[in-house]
Amino acid sequence: MAEALTVIVAVLAALVIGGAVGVFGRQIVSGRKVKAAQSQAEGVVQEAEIQRKALVVEAKEEASRFRSQAENEIKERRSEVQRVERRLQGREENLENRADSQEKKERALTEKEQQVEERLKEADAIRAQEEQRLEAISGLTAADAKDVLLKKAEGEIRYDLARRFRDIEQEFKEQANDKARRIVTLAIHRLASDVVNEVSTKIIPIPSDDMKGRLIGREGRNIRALEQATGVDLIIDDTPNAVTISCFDPIRREVARVALKNLIEDGRIHPARIEDMVERAKKEVEDDIWSSGEQGILDAGVRGLNPEVIKLVGRLKFRFSYGENMLHHAVEVSLICGMLAAEVGANIEVAKAGGLLHDIGKALTHEVDGPHAEIGREVAERYGIPEAVRHAIEEHHDEEMGSVEAFIVAAGDAIVAARPGARRDTAEMYTKRLAALEEVANSFPGVEKTFAIQAGREIRIMVSPEQVDDSEAAKLAYDIVKKIEEKLVYPGQIKVMVIRESRMVEFAK
Repeated sequence: MAEALTVIVAVLAALVIGGAVGVFGRQIVSGRKVKAAQSQAEGVVQEAEIQRKALVVEAKEEASRFRSQAENEIKERRSEVQRVERRLQGREENLENRADSQEKKERALTEKEQQVEERLKEADAIRAQEEQRLEAISGLTAADAKDVLLKKAEGEIRYDLARRFRDIEQEFKEQANDKARRIVTLAIHRLASDVVNEVSTKIIPIPSDDMKGRLIGREGRNIRALEQATGVDLIIDDTPNAVTISCFDPIRREVARVALKNLIEDGRIHPARIEDMVERAKKEVEDDIWSSGEQGILDAGVRGLNPEVIKLVGRLKFRFSYGENMLHHAVEVSLICGMLAAEVGANIEVAKAGGLLHDIGKALTHEVDGPHAEIGREVAERYGIPEAVRHAIEEHHDEEMGSVEAFIVAAGDAIVAARPGARRDTAEMYTKRLAALEEVANSFPGVEKTFAIQAGREIRIMVSPEQVDDSEAAKLAYDIVKKIEEKLVYPGQIKVMVIRESRMVEFAK
């Protein structure tokens, strides 16, 4: 029992001791954990403090940077504002200066106006005084003096008119016989029905073949003198009782014809006499040109032409186209154009003037290069022909025309040229020319058909659309023109028209 009690007491004591030891151990462990937690908390606090300080430093730096940027921007804006203010201030100063200058100018102008008005008043006063003095000296008022001057001027004008009328009357009296002869010869020429083709030679009859030797002269001095004075070639061959004058210029050819005719009639043939006869022939041809031009414009009823234009109209008397005299052609075209213009309500004067002058360029084609329509337009412009007439002259061979009168002139030209008997050509020459034109066109590949029309002045060429496109058609027209110019000899100009046509045919069933 005692042992059991002892054991129990020992167990209890052990329990008590173990509990005390456990309590003490737990306290020791808890203390250590508390210390570790405290040390860890202190480390966290220290780290947080360090981070806080770093953030504070960084925030201060960021704030300082933002502040410096803001200050820089403020400084820049302040400087910009100052520049703007200075610029505005400068402009205000300039405006003020300009305003002051303008005021000064206005004051100066006002002063000048006042001075001018004062001077004008002084001038008026001086003029009035002078007029009074003149009236007092002359004994006439201003109105009386004006009447005297007008009467004097009227007398002088009447005298000048009378003198000019007398001169004109004298001139017409001197030209009366010549005009009468020209009217008779013109009537004879109008009644003549036979015409010849335009040529560059003229045959002059001579009384006998002995005259040929006299025309040649010793060592050819007479023929050389005649050729040098007239600019023609005198052909003396075996043709009986005739010599030939050759020259492309019809005026020089006519001068040589007249001079040679006068020499043969006179019988005295030597270089000095030849020069004298040539000068007389030139004067005679010039008179013929002038009278022919006057007659032409009178027949056409066209007025107000420059004397140089009248001379050019007269030169057309010596120009022929397919045997048709160009002066007669121009007059006929003018008359027909006047009738057409009256029918359609166009300007009759413009149409008649355009018809008379439409071929005026042909009078200079031997002296000036270029198409006669362009030459005629330049001549009309040089001598003050109205613009509407110039357009009709320039456009009478064009496809597109800018006025009704130009269409009328082109129509009148075609009507007169196509009139039966106006232009003649031998059938052989006509057919040869047409055949040669068609042969030239047919020599190019892609050509299907050719038609020479308008007496050989136009050729129309039908091409195959499969072989010739649009660009090749333009080139084909150019090539045909060049070949015609190289191979053929023809008067005037030839129009080449290439036609490319595509036809699509279908049948609805």
